[in-house]
Amino acid sequence: MEKFSVEKRIKSFGYAWRGIEIFLKTTHNVWLHVLIFIVVVLAGFYFNITQIEWFAIILSAGAVFVAEAFNTAIEIDIDLTSPDFHPRAKDTKDVAAGAVLISALTAIVIGVIIFYPYLCTFV
Repeated sequence: MEKFSVEKRIKSFGYAWRGIEIFLKTTHNVWLHVLIFIVVVLAGFYFNITQIEWFAIILSAGAVFVAEAFNTAIEIDIDLTSPDFHPRAKDTKDVAAGAVLISALTAIVIGVIIFYPYLCTFV
C-alpha cells in the first residue's frame, strides 16, 4: 500500500480542477444549467425558502451537474476509443445523455414542488 502524501493529495486536487475547467470549456449545456441554477437561487432568496428546500435545490442541482460531467467524460472516452461510427458507441452516448435528462427532469419536479406554493401566494 502506498504511503500517504500531502503533495500527491494537492496534485490530485489540481487534476480535479483541471477536469472542471475542461468540463466548463467543452460542455455547452453546462452554461444553460448554470443560468437556470442562478435563476432558481435568486428565486430562493426572493421567496425566502426553508433550509430543507435549499437542501433539495442544491442536491438536485448538484446531481444535474454531476450527470452532465459524467456524460462529458463518457463522450470524451467514446470519441477516443471509437472514433469511427459504431452503433454501440452511439448507444453509450445516448444513455449517458439520457441520464442527464433524467436528473434535469427530477430537478424540475423538485423545483415545481418547492416553488409552486410560493408562486400561488405571489399571484
